[in-house]
Amino acid sequence: MTTELNAFELNKEDIIADATARSESEFLISKRKEAVEKFDSLDMIKPDKTKVDKWDFFNITSPVVESSTYNTLEELPEGVKNLIDLENVQNIYVQHNNTPAYLQLDEDLKNKGVIVENIIEASENHPELLEKYFMTEGVKVDENKLAAYHAAMLNGGVFIYVPKDVIIEEPIQSVVLHDDETASLFNHVLVVADEGSEVTFVENYFSNLESSTEKINIISEVIANNNAKITYGSVDFLPKEMTGYVNRRGVAFDDANIDWALGLMNDSNIIYDNTTYLMGDRSESELKIVHVGRGEQTSNFTTQIIHYGKESNGHILKHGVMKDKGSSIFNGIGYIKHGATKADAQQESRVLMLSGDARGDANPILLIDEDDVTAGHAASVGRVDELQLFYLMSRGIDKKEAERLVIHGFLDAVVSALPIEKVKKQLKEVIELKVLS
Repeated sequence: MTTELNAFELNKEDIIADATARSESEFLISKRKEAVEKFDSLDMIKPDKTKVDKWDFFNITSPVVESSTYNTLEELPEGVKNLIDLENVQNIYVQHNNTPAYLQLDEDLKNKGVIVENIIEASENHPELLEKYFMTEGVKVDENKLAAYHAAMLNGGVFIYVPKDVIIEEPIQSVVLHDDETASLFNHVLVVADEGSEVTFVENYFSNLESSTEKINIISEVIANNNAKITYGSVDFLPKEMTGYVNRRGVAFDDANIDWALGLMNDSNIIYDNTTYLMGDRSESELKIVHVGRGEQTSNFTTQIIHYGKESNGHILKHGVMKDKGSSIFNGIGYIKHGATKADAQQESRVLMLSGDARGDANPILLIDEDDVTAGHAASVGRVDELQLFYLMSRGIDKKEAERLVIHGFLDAVVSALPIEKVKKQLKEVIELKVLS
């Protein structure tokens, strides 16, 4: 189903009434009110080279789908257990459709003040932190129509807070299981690392459905305060026909570091926006993305690292593989603002085409408002390197296996950056499924 965007109207009274009936916090209800009041006046997103005026981002079956919860790791569905290390996992949050379903957090971390909670519950339990960070420094409620719709319809997500000088050695993992074709995902992920702290967060969106006509509207806000470090890994694998908008936003202050390793494997038509603001001096961000498109899927990726701080460093690496009639646009932007002296902005975008009908565009952009800086970019779109295939086949490897090895090598820069072995394994299996089947 498609709809003209201008014909869609939020049922504003029902949104607020439903939130009130669920006894949500005053803060969250106020955010929903702000969103519905501003929705009509806001512009729709305009991704470069992708027309979305006929995409249906809005019509959903139900705002919240209640699903089962779990008391132990052993009770988790097999698909979820395949993503976690059952013997060694210490910190895990599971969401089942729109229901917070399981949480395990190391007792020592709890004693140090680390918070891992469902985002809606956190707005009640930690209002001072949510009021400071929720849709204030990363993504704003009035940024565009889809951001406002997200705030109005929020139905899941997780809040992670790491206090000052706390170093978390083991990753915090989040798994969202989508197994109800009537469930839309309006997830909000808020990760805050206070001064001098460190955390690795890995999330998985996993569905065992072949298709669903519901909506994906996911926003992540990742805030690294002075001298903090956040490593953010993700593997998204949601079914075809789910129209989607995914906005992951980072903000890094003085001497802070945000590294991204994202395996974007959804089969849906999706607009991705990943932007990191290097606000502080000597702040850094490395962004690695891998995507595989197939069928008649359309995807648009805008990745930006915007430099405000002096001596800030931002590097973007994107590798995509396209097959069948899949189409993807890779827009990479390194933007050095005036005053960001000695900043370094680098990016590389490369796309492999596996069929004559597939399409991939790599568009590197450098915007420089300062003189004393370093910047560079590289981009390529082409087919599997015949010389590499010849080299492998000359050593007794058949063509199909040679292509498999070349593709895995091409994507390994991102796969190897994921910090959880089970997640790496899942990503490799998804690549096998999408590219080589």
